[in-house]
Amino acid sequence: MFFPLRDDNPTRRTPWVTYCLIALNVLVHLQVTRLTNAGAFWLPAWYGLVPARFFADPVGEAPTILSSMFMHGGWFHLASNMWFLHIFGDNLEDGLGRFRYLLFYLVCGLGAAFAQAGLSPHSSIPMIGASGAIAGVVGGYLILHPRAPVLSLNTFPPLWLFLGVFVVLPAWVIALIFVGQNLALAYESLEGYGEPGVAFLAHLGGFVSGFLLVRPMLGGRKIERRNWQGFGARTRRERSWPDQRRW
Repeated sequence: MFFPLRDDNPTRRTPWVTYCLIALNVLVHLQVTRLTNAGAFWLPAWYGLVPARFFADPVGEAPTILSSMFMHGGWFHLASNMWFLHIFGDNLEDGLGRFRYLLFYLVCGLGAAFAQAGLSPHSSIPMIGASGAIAGVVGGYLILHPRAPVLSLNTFPPLWLFLGVFVVLPAWVIALIFVGQNLALAYESLEGYGEPGVAFLAHLGGFVSGFLLVRPMLGGRKIERRNWQGFGARTRRERSWPDQRRW
């Protein structure tokens, strides 16, 4: 219903880890696409996390948990993941510090993998994508910056008359929509009539991991918050955004 475009939540330092993660994901996808077009169709099955294979040989298949986090099923899959990481990752990196943020990201990916694989241990379908780790970033952002203003695209036309095409919302609304959508889709998937090929349980596992881990990993650091002021009041930086009433 609302797709985040940017947040008004300045950071104190350049998010180099986030930039490197985005660059690494893009480079891996370019290389996988090149090799796949050359005939290496086995790459997703070889480097993706296959639950049945993992539980048969946990030690031998452990590296696929990491490799699967940097592979994607297409350009749209990659672009949507990297967009969310770009919007929400910089503030997590700023708050946690670079090393803790990287560790947080990887642990959320691990939690996502086990959530999906644990509920379908006999599946032979390879799991790929950074969605679980990035869902953890969204969960951590919800805890640290629940009221940060997020400029979003209103994709529900009936609401255009009331809110406009562009609307500024608190981050907790975006997170709530994210969780609600994935809960519904995960239920449909478990019932057997949901969208095939999407690991919605991994999204939820990553989100819960980030939600629970971010406070302990913060280590007492202070977080500067920027709060949403409501539809009638906008911050100085928000005034440079498109006026949602005019679009």
